Amino acid sequence: MTTFRVKRRQAPLTWGACLVLVGGVVLALGASGALLALQGKSPAQGLVLLLTGAFGSVWALEDCVIKAIPIFLCSLGVAVTFRLQIWNIGAEGQFALGAVGATWAALTFPDLHPALLLPIMFSAAALAGGFWGFVPGVLRAGLGVNEIIVTLMFNYLGILLMEALVYGPWKDPASFGMPMTPLFSNGATVSAISEGTAIHWGVVVCLIVGAALSIVFRFTRLGFVLQACGENVKAARYARFPYRRLIVLVMAVGGVLAGWAGLMEASATVGRLQPSIMAGYGYTAIIVAWLARLSPFRIALASFLLAGLRVGVENLQLELQVPAAFGGIVEGMILIFVLAAGFFSTYSLSLIRRP
Repeated sequence: MTTFRVKRRQAPLTWGACLVLVGGVVLALGASGALLALQGKSPAQGLVLLLTGAFGSVWALEDCVIKAIPIFLCSLGVAVTFRLQIWNIGAEGQFALGAVGATWAALTFPDLHPALLLPIMFSAAALAGGFWGFVPGVLRAGLGVNEIIVTLMFNYLGILLMEALVYGPWKDPASFGMPMTPLFSNGATVSAISEGTAIHWGVVVCLIVGAALSIVFRFTRLGFVLQACGENVKAARYARFPYRRLIVLVMAVGGVLAGWAGLMEASATVGRLQPSIMAGYGYTAIIVAWLARLSPFRIALASFLLAGLRVGVENLQLELQVPAAFGGIVEGMILIFVLAAGFFSTYSLSLIRRP
């Protein structure tokens, strides 16, 4: 009789980590091709359209960068909380509240100079998004309430609050009944970095925030404390680290970053607040943070790749008429295959023959 035995490796398979990641992505794309075949489409043609639609032209690359900006900011916020082993699923709601905060500032002070209005919008988005992370953080730290359930419920609350505003008091009278606010003034718009490109200054914000968090994670006492508390809570409490205050802090910081992502989408990409900005960036951020193992640099790469996947799926929809949900299925399969492949970097399988 032959059976398999799972054995933990003495050290993680570091040399093969990249191979495991690439293998997981390749398997996910292969499974996506199988799904296309089940729909009567050519898998080879579909995968070519997916990749060329995402990375085959300057326009597509620009679109990838624009879509990667909110994913990157939300993912950084999620990564901050995950470092403490606090599972923040609420980036989607914090994204919505950040957009609401920025829109409030844009509609209240439309005539201010951009040098004044944009900082007010960033502050309002940070306060709104941060508050949407702060409350679940307080509930988790003070009462031990499960943060997964609370942040998930806060997603629904945040999105419904945003929709109530755009369907009600903030609805543009000239929108012919469509749920959207008036267009933002020029002073409330995050502009493109140069003429002839759609890439906006949100890229610079991403670079600054990503670099700052990298420094905090690697070279500061706070980064060390976060890692220590995340790896062993009991030891951290024995060392008198302020674990409960850290929970509130990381949840609020995660909310601020997701809130800025909402600002970017409303101000730079759409130019107004409307329900269509809720494209699931907050949920994609969870996949990105997990795939990137919480590293800001790897989060940037994974954000670009997942954004490219979204752009490529849009091309598939146009060329092969695949359902819009196909992109979500591919994202989920990439996560499943990469997680499954990652199992083999920590564990090994061996055959055991028994008489």
